[in-house]
Amino acid sequence: MTFTATCLTLYPEAFPGALGVSLLETARKNGIWALETVDIRSFSRHKHASVDDTPAGGGPGMVLRPDVAAAAIDSVELGSRPLIYMTPRGKPLTQARVREWAGGPGVVVFCGRFEGLDERVIEARQMEEVSIGDAVLAGGEIPAQYLIEACVRLIPGVLGKLASTEDESFEGDCLEYPHYTRPRVWEGREIPDVLLSGDHAKVERWRREKSEEITQRRRPDLWSRYQRRDGEER
Repeated sequence: MTFTATCLTLYPEAFPGALGVSLLETARKNGIWALETVDIRSFSRHKHASVDDTPAGGGPGMVLRPDVAAAAIDSVELGSRPLIYMTPRGKPLTQARVREWAGGPGVVVFCGRFEGLDERVIEARQMEEVSIGDAVLAGGEIPAQYLIEACVRLIPGVLGKLASTEDESFEGDCLEYPHYTRPRVWEGREIPDVLLSGDHAKVERWRREKSEEITQRRRPDLWSRYQRRDGEER
């Protein structure tokens, strides 16, 4: 089964974008995963290929028309793939959700534009609304690439070592520990001695302590969840 990501967008030329470089592109060329785009505008029946209209009730901006959006969505064979709408009001994307999708047949991602998508389409097509953060962008193409890359890098064969995806931020509700490499001293700053000690137990303990310290300081929400989970395991 090949993981297939289908993106519905007004700007197919935005793809593959960041998905077309490095190991992700190599894996795509090797058939480990596939990327498709669907041009939403091609489903417009308006003589000027219009895809939007003014908001009902008034207000600034424009809204993507339900008939155009639904026609584009219905042209895609979903199968068991989730239909995802990238929007700031969606549920925050999590590593746990990404890992779940990465183990499936792929994702179908709708890239919004303007003020948003007519609510009736979201409801009628049971779209899952997802956000990548508390900020607003011009469109959903970059968030879609963000989500797809997060999934694809977890597919076996994409990255060199599976371990590189298991010991990083958000795996286990903790942020990742600091990393260092040569030279040993750079601008007067040294690599911590424990990392050069050769004592794997000490290195592991240091990394866990630093991971916990950073999580507690920067993400108290994750820290609370980590403490609860750690307490349950004990």
